[in-house]
Amino acid sequence: MSNSAAHQRVHTSDAINVIVEDADADVDGLKREIGPLNLMSIGIAAVVGAGIFVVTGTAAAKHAGPAVIISFIIAGIVAALSALCYSELASMIPLAGSTYSYAYASMGLTVAWIIGWDLLVEYLFGAANVASGWSGYFTALLGGWGIHLPDSLTTSTIADGKDGGILNVPAMVLIGLISLVLYLGSRLSAGATTLFVFIKLATLALFVGVGLTAINVDNLTPFVPPNTGEFGAFGWSGVLTAAGTVFYSYISFDAVCTAAQEARNPRRTVPIGVLGSLGVATVLYILVGFVLVGLVSYTMLNVGDPLSVALDHAGLEWVARIVDVGATIGLAASVMALLYAQTRIMMRMSEDGMLPKLFGKVSGKTHTPSGAILICGVIGMIMTGTLPTSILTELISIGTLLAFIIVSGAVIVLRRTRPDLKRPFKVPGGATIPVLSILASFGIMLSLPFDTWLRLIVWLAIGMVIFYAYSRKRAQAVIEERLQRAHLESERAAAGLDTGAPKPDPLA
Repeated sequence: MSNSAAHQRVHTSDAINVIVEDADADVDGLKREIGPLNLMSIGIAAVVGAGIFVVTGTAAAKHAGPAVIISFIIAGIVAALSALCYSELASMIPLAGSTYSYAYASMGLTVAWIIGWDLLVEYLFGAANVASGWSGYFTALLGGWGIHLPDSLTTSTIADGKDGGILNVPAMVLIGLISLVLYLGSRLSAGATTLFVFIKLATLALFVGVGLTAINVDNLTPFVPPNTGEFGAFGWSGVLTAAGTVFYSYISFDAVCTAAQEARNPRRTVPIGVLGSLGVATVLYILVGFVLVGLVSYTMLNVGDPLSVALDHAGLEWVARIVDVGATIGLAASVMALLYAQTRIMMRMSEDGMLPKLFGKVSGKTHTPSGAILICGVIGMIMTGTLPTSILTELISIGTLLAFIIVSGAVIVLRRTRPDLKRPFKVPGGATIPVLSILASFGIMLSLPFDTWLRLIVWLAIGMVIFYAYSRKRAQAVIEERLQRAHLESERAAAGLDTGAPKPDPLA
């Protein structure tokens, strides 16, 4: 091993202690006021969104038929493997930043930057994407009340398969309003998310409860439609392809980890939030999928509002209208959870020197990362107002699968390099589950089209240019300062001196 490589490894190992100490000491100005129920709400809000209201029908109609239920089970198992790895790391390193923070603590600056840059795809692109879907539901809801907005103001500038509009104004307004709520405080945003999630769950419970009474068992046969001769077009290959499609529905449970520095007793509550939200979401997806394919032939479900179509077909129009309202509220909750997660990741990256200091500015009045919220809000409004869902969607799944692989790898690395670190939650079975998580995630990545891989590579290449031109030197300076500060404080403590002096800013 070269001297420089050994030097980097020592720095990374020592930096973990300093990072965790800073998190425990609450040096970031955030307030620990989010409990386990709110954490689960954040996770459920992020996971139970566009997937359950749209992707379920598409996967059934194009790939799996009624066997989409099995697809959800497969996808849920793969997501659970990654969720266990997230829970172990969250219990060790209670930091905002989720996957980025875990990579920073275990694998060094370069890998941390790659995953931080990659998470922009999952959260900011995801929020803009869901806001675009919300606009469609909201416009239809207004239409049912006799209020019709012009297409030019409800269609993105670049549109899918049709002439673009001026701007998708409803989607932009939603991003702006949610950014305002996020700025006003984590307790308010967490409370709003919890309320929205309650409404969403009540809506889905109504769909399942009433829908079960109207199921036509003929719609469930054949349960696995015969393959058409093309891989992924029904048959068991279709079930697997649908699992890859619906996996998009599960990818945002890690939003819970981004709240670690605002959670009460995070080493206990964050793992509860991760595993609890994923468990609730998985049960919901399976139940909703079963009722959906039981109400109507799967061939009719390749639409933007499959739940409403199924209810209308079954003569349950009154339930369909309630579901429309619930979908509108539920998708707004998903946007809030995704934007919340993105702002905390950007804040953490700024504190580590990866991004300019503005991204890490915390309001002294609201105790929220005001700089990151402002920037994410503006960029999100531009994206959702101008770009179609196709461009926004294609990168989300592959980017998140890459994050899952890095988290699972971080569990293995830290168990070997830092077995001494306290692990209130530990994944059972040694390295078996992390390895299975890596293999399963990579397998799903391989099922995605080449164009998606190409876009990811281009996106990461842009990120690496920024890293070497701006972020690397600044981030290394922060590490050096943290290690020097820790060394000085240790010496002063040993000498019985006060260590409460203000900490210098290495980037000033």
